[in-house]
Amino acid sequence: MTATIGIDIGGTKIAAAVVDEHGAIVEKTRTPTTASDPDAIIEATAELARELGSRHEVSAVGVACAAFIDRERSTIRFAPNISWRDTPVKKLLEDRIEMPVVIENDANAAAWGEFLYGPAHDRDDMVLITVGTGVGGGVVIDGQLLRGAFGIGAELGHVRMVPDGLLCGCGSRGCLEQYASGNALVREARELVRSSPTMARELVRRCGGDAEKLTGPDVTEAALAGDEPAVELLATLGGWIGQGAVSITAVLDPSMYVIGGGVVTAGDLLLEPASRAYHRGLGGRGFRPEATWALASLGNDAGVIGAAALARDGNA
Repeated sequence: MTATIGIDIGGTKIAAAVVDEHGAIVEKTRTPTTASDPDAIIEATAELARELGSRHEVSAVGVACAAFIDRERSTIRFAPNISWRDTPVKKLLEDRIEMPVVIENDANAAAWGEFLYGPAHDRDDMVLITVGTGVGGGVVIDGQLLRGAFGIGAELGHVRMVPDGLLCGCGSRGCLEQYASGNALVREARELVRSSPTMARELVRRCGGDAEKLTGPDVTEAALAGDEPAVELLATLGGWIGQGAVSITAVLDPSMYVIGGGVVTAGDLLLEPASRAYHRGLGGRGFRPEATWALASLGNDAGVIGAAALARDGNA
């Protein structure tokens, strides 16, 4: 079987890879993104596909993007980080590279990669919760990606957690993303530095006393080094993830939750509080099977691997 190409279009870069039928990356490359120029992104994406296709026998291209995509997986309705509005990306790319193209939401593509080649490879269903700047997710039920009637389902970061809570970028209040994201972690850490610098002295040291310079990796690294306030910040973040999973379970009842995204470098410092909060909040606990929890294993390559697999397998 020939390989396929997976491409992950982000706000700052476009990553592309040739992926074989076992999910292994054969070659990988990237190029910067000009987010304000949608035509330039199409051309850059096509050029990456042509470049990789000139060196490898490939049969199709899968493209992942943070966007609302129609159910036919052909038109990007809205991309928050790129100036695409009702753009027929599938046709535009197929006209340029003369290969079949599949378009998919980036979190869905990552979920498909983790489902096939990650910790859920032996399951029929799973929920991926990605924790980065925001909170994303993907859902696989009975071996199929859940997309919804209009193609924009599984927006897990916008599950409502706190009525009239913090204002979210989506326009609603109290979304999970406002409490369980990398941005939320940094917000709480900066507030701790400002309000309790003695307690947070390690975080103060890492940011040189300027709370605005504190980053998510600073918090994670401090926690991994044993700093108790940083550990507690991650535990709070994990607790929100677990509470969100309780609500998701009431609807989907998955057998596994997989946590992905940049914050997973915290490992068990994030996974264990999330799992505890889930088990503590689950309705009917003790009288029902409960989902297991795992960390994603494909890292930043999950999107390209999943997109390539979708191009190979068709409309999974």
